[in-house]
Amino acid sequence: MGNGQHEVHLNLNVRGLPISATLGINEKSARLLAEGRQIYKLGLGQSPFPVPRTIVQELQNNAHQKDYLPVRGLPALCEAVAGYYRRTQDLSFVSENVLIGPGSKELMFILQLVYYGDLVIPTPSWVSYAPQAHIVGRHVHWLQTDEKNNWLLTSDELAHHCQGDPDKPRIVILNYPNNPTGCSYSEEQLKGLAAVARKYKIIMLSDEIYGELNFDGAHRSIARHYPEGTIITSGLSKWAGAGGWRLGTFAFPAELKWLLDAMAVVASETFTATSAPIQYAAVRAFQGGAELEQYLCQSRRILKSLSEWIWNRLNQAGVTVARPDGAFYMFPDFEPLREKFASRGINSGEELCARLLQDTGVAILPGSCFGRPQSELTARMAFVDFDGARVLAAAEQITSDLPLGDEFLQCYCEKVLTAIKLLCNWLQ
Repeated sequence: MGNGQHEVHLNLNVRGLPISATLGINEKSARLLAEGRQIYKLGLGQSPFPVPRTIVQELQNNAHQKDYLPVRGLPALCEAVAGYYRRTQDLSFVSENVLIGPGSKELMFILQLVYYGDLVIPTPSWVSYAPQAHIVGRHVHWLQTDEKNNWLLTSDELAHHCQGDPDKPRIVILNYPNNPTGCSYSEEQLKGLAAVARKYKIIMLSDEIYGELNFDGAHRSIARHYPEGTIITSGLSKWAGAGGWRLGTFAFPAELKWLLDAMAVVASETFTATSAPIQYAAVRAFQGGAELEQYLCQSRRILKSLSEWIWNRLNQAGVTVARPDGAFYMFPDFEPLREKFASRGINSGEELCARLLQDTGVAILPGSCFGRPQSELTARMAFVDFDGARVLAAAEQITSDLPLGDEFLQCYCEKVLTAIKLLCNWLQ
């Protein structure tokens, strides 16, 4: 049977879906590099930092662990995750209400599979939320945010959406610090969203995978204000540099234990259990300690310094960009330069990014990949094209109360700075 005959048997929800945009830009960048092009990889949002030494040591110590672990996760890890939220957020999670999976992405997919409600996503958002819903066959509602609010969802916007059908079951995804903007919510903003969520009995999926990368170390969860309806998702990929280890966590309130139970059934019939050695190593990660705190402090310091440098350069070049609060992303809006772009035959974010890559070798992603309109001249950049181990070692030699200045960044983050300079020159 030929490929064309096979194709007609594809699930209609899958047919025509492209590869994840972030993975696609990474593969395209790798191809161009292999062809000898100088490419600046600001497309894929992968942590540049190495996995902390103490966690790597735990993985080595547990490489012999070969048995299937419980579907819901290694009990010691579930307790460590619950303890982490009790310690850092003063939240009363218990180990029995924690679910471990092979990446938070897989757990998000299973949640949508078992829950019958619609998915509500503020835009711009991470690239995989909506395609997952499409695959499962769930309705997706995009909530448009405003640049003047740093692209963050407001309580009024959420309430307006719910008023049209107040009893409809919904999952609302809140991601902060946000991918693709790097922006986060204040305590007052979280309180306002929590009040709306409680009124309309929303299930809030709080994606806090970048929480530990809040530049000031001051991340706060909406679960502090809406504990009964919030599921917190996290993992090792962003703050611990272990994206390839594929370990994600879901923490449920007691009121949503029925959802955890349903997800565990699906997990038992799909991934069975998450890798045993990695779960044992992750116990150490969620227990914290002085070495991990030092690692996080330096990571935040580096990312904040780099973010400030980029933000200032883009503003000077006439680009509008919300100032990030954490993570390693920025979401520049090139609309003020639309007339200049139009004279060069560029009328959309996709055309902008394609021409930028062609002309300069700088790879970024158009805002349309994150739920923004095709015609909008927005884009996401992930400023992580540097040797994280080298820059961490260098930062540790500089007193922590001193800023990491331009000279430091030019020496240790040279490719990122060069990419931004090329971009700004190209804009002229």
